[in-house]
Parts: sequence; C-alpha cells; structure tokens
Amino acid sequence: MATFKTISSADIKTTRTTLNQLVDFVEEDISGSATRKKYQVFVTSSNSNAVTSSLFQTIFDQNYALQTANEIFDITFGIFSGSTTAASASTGVDTNGKILFASQSLMMREKINIYRQFSQTLLGDASARFRAPFSSTASTDDIDNALFLCFKRLFVRDGIKRETFAMRCFQSSSAVVANATNDNISGLTTAQPASSSVIFTDVGAASSIERSQFGGDVGNIVLASDTSQTVGLMFYQKGIAVLDLERAIDSKQHMSGTFAAVGATGTAAMSASFVPHFVASASMDTILDHFATARFGSGSNTFLTFQNNTKINSTLIFCRATADEFNYSSNPSYTDSEGRIVVIDESEQGTQKSFSFVSTVGLYDANEELLATAKLSRPVEKNDEKDLTFRVRLDF
Repeated sequence: MATFKTISSADIKTTRTTLNQLVDFVEEDISGSATRKKYQVFVTSSNSNAVTSSLFQTIFDQNYALQTANEIFDITFGIFSGSTTAASASTGVDTNGKILFASQSLMMREKINIYRQFSQTLLGDASARFRAPFSSTASTDDIDNALFLCFKRLFVRDGIKRETFAMRCFQSSSAVVANATNDNISGLTTAQPASSSVIFTDVGAASSIERSQFGGDVGNIVLASDTSQTVGLMFYQKGIAVLDLERAIDSKQHMSGTFAAVGATGTAAMSASFVPHFVASASMDTILDHFATARFGSGSNTFLTFQNNTKINSTLIFCRATADEFNYSSNPSYTDSEGRIVVIDESEQGTQKSFSFVSTVGLYDANEELLATAKLSRPVEKNDEKDLTFRVRLDF
C-alpha cells in the first residue's frame, strides 16, 4: 500500500523564466524563387496581357515544395489612403465614396487595404497612420509607404527580444542589380560596391520602449550608423517589422526599366522615382520581387537576425521526506510471507532497520488519482537517518 503525504502551499513555488534563441536568415532564402512562394490571386482581366499578382509572398528556409520546409516570414506592401502617393494616383471618388485610380496605377485599392489591415491589427484603428518614432505626432515622421515583414510564430515564439534585431539592406538598388530586367527595376546600369548596404537595428529600444494597446511593445528601427535616423517600427510580441520606404531606401532614386502593366503590350516602361511612381504603377509582386532580389541581396550572407523569447512558466514542488517517513517500500518482495523485512544477512533478521530506495515521485490529487510522475536519474537511499527533499519541476 502506497504512503501519501500532503504537500502544503508553502512547498509549491511558481517562477517564470525566459529562454532566448538566436535566429538568422540568409539572403538566398528571400531572393531565391524556390524559397519565396507567391499566391497569385489578383488578376486585372481575362485577356492575354492580364497582370496577375499576389497580395503577399512567403519566405521559406528551403525549397517550399519540400515537406520539411518551414515558413520564415511573409512580406507585403501597403500605402496609406491619405498619403501623397495615393492622392497623386487618384482620379477622384465615385458616388459611393470609392477612390478611383488611373489604369496605369496597379492594385492601389489592395495596397491601401493592406495598410488598413495592419493599422487595425497593430494600432486598433484601420484609419490610423504609422509614425516612426512611434509616439511622434510630426507629419514628417509619417509612414505612408510601408513594407511589412511578418515573422512566423515558429521563429518569433513569444516575441522578439529587444535590441537584438538587425537587418541588412541596400538603399540603392543598383548596388546589387546591374541591369534593368523585367520585374527587377534597377536604378543605374553599372553596379556599385556592396559596401553601399546598410544595417537597420532596434538599438536603444530596451531603454525607450513604447506600447501600443493592440500591438504590444513597440521599438524604433534605426540606422545602425546613425541612430538618430528612424526608418521603421518593430512590434515585438506580434513579430512584425514596419519599414518606411521613404527613409529606409533612396526613395527618390531614378528608376528605369520595364514591368508588368495593364495595356496592349502587357508591359510598361518607367523612368521616374521609386516613390511615388514605382510603388503606385507596379503590381504587388513586382514591388516585392524588386525588394527580394535587389534590396536584400542574393548571396550566402546573413540578411536578417534576431533573438526570440520563449516564456517558460514553472511550478516547483518540494517533496519533503523527514527521517521517519518513506523508509518502507510498498513492493511485495520487501517482506516475506510472515510480514518480516527480507534481509541479506539472516543474522540481522528482526534487527535490520527498514530503508528504501526512492526512484519515482508521484503527484496525486485529493482523490488519490495519479496526475504526474517524476523519475530520478538514479535511486536514492532513504533511511531513518536522512531527511530528503525532492524538487519536482513542471514547465508549461
């Protein structure tokens, strides 16, 4: 028959610890066509020159056709409805209040709706505007053309650790792409050295953390070489980075090349600036393809890294056995048919003090039903000369 002992509340402690894991992604993950999946659900028309595009793209850590592939993050783009970009592309408003756009402006409503969706999720108001720094009220800090990076739960876990985020980006597209090709708009025809890349980081976020009622903790993403230049926001619990394209890259850089567009030929030529012309004229896939191949690199270098947080809630239960407790085993072989303790040396029969070896600790409820067991790495002797305390830890 097993012996039970009631565990008091004084023997139960609860703790919370944080486990950090380093996560890093290489350039090939985002630039490769086999690791970047498109979901082309937007179609302009049914003719042969129709433009087909995704609303977002998903980056995988290997070929997404493999069952072992893991989703790393989603990337998408949005425009604020009250921005200069939207106003310059709009041709007016219809009687139902729907904003109208010229045919050469692709997916403007979709880009606006995506921005609204993130505003609703992170700011609690679909009509709200992102600003960096987060608490700023200055119009000069508005994020009107936003690139959204949504990291997956598998890598973010319970959140991104502050001041561990770092991201490599080419502010000039010509630093990587030497010539203009379809869906990869280049700025110049001669490549610049790779040293033109910059590092974005959230340094300083630990001491100047801000909070959104809906989005959780928010930190400012800044230029590593000049932390006074804010280029975006990081929502740590959500695992979402919001980059301001007018500050993160050279948005006024002269862009030239061809891309998919509505028209008789199905393509359009452009020789204008990145913002507002390119982001308003190009489809979502064209914009995202450009960033994936021309802004984040295509080599084996690390493109982005951070540490995640895993919150571990632990219950510590101290199971105490005093000198006169648990010195007897309930194993039937412990005694003989006459109820005497089985001893090795017959001369000690009747004088041998009882002792046992503890190998398992069981936790029971009030009805003596087993809830959990804790196995010891090796049996521990218990006799009337020892007080033992076993610490059982339950993590969840």
